[in-house]
Amino acid sequence: MKKILILISSILISTSLMAAGGDGGGSSSGNGDSKVSLYDDAVKLVKRAGKLEKKEKNEKAKKLYAQAFKKLEKAYKSDKKNPDVLNYMGFTSRKTGNFEKAEEFYLKGLTIKPDHNGINEYLGELYVQTNRIDKANERLEVLKGCNCEEYGELELIIKTRGTKVY
Repeated sequence: MKKILILISSILISTSLMAAGGDGGGSSSGNGDSKVSLYDDAVKLVKRAGKLEKKEKNEKAKKLYAQAFKKLEKAYKSDKKNPDVLNYMGFTSRKTGNFEKAEEFYLKGLTIKPDHNGINEYLGELYVQTNRIDKANERLEVLKGCNCEEYGELELIIKTRGTKVY
């Protein structure tokens, strides 16, 4: 029994160390790892917040979105050319009601990667939320032909005028 407890403890400790950012590569700088882990941690918070929203626990979700934004802000400081970070900065800003900032982040991300499917979809959703359907249709046009789920999602949100926004 004692051996089993030691074995389980060892596994838990090594799993915790790996989750804390160990990549097994022996990198001593840590800068790349922390940048990635901040982004990954933020994405996990966003996903948790989305689940809370589906359960209509909106205040708890907003708190998680705000926490995610703080991590993304730090990640952005060390990687200003990452459109995925800007996409999630826009997303979390939008989810906490800061539409103006969200639009800024999305547009900044599009200057880096104009055909970014996620940014184009979420910017379109923002335009629907702020009653700028013409601009939402422009984002849909950018996604046309991508053969991606973002096109279908945005198309549905435009058709339903945001009743399907999540």
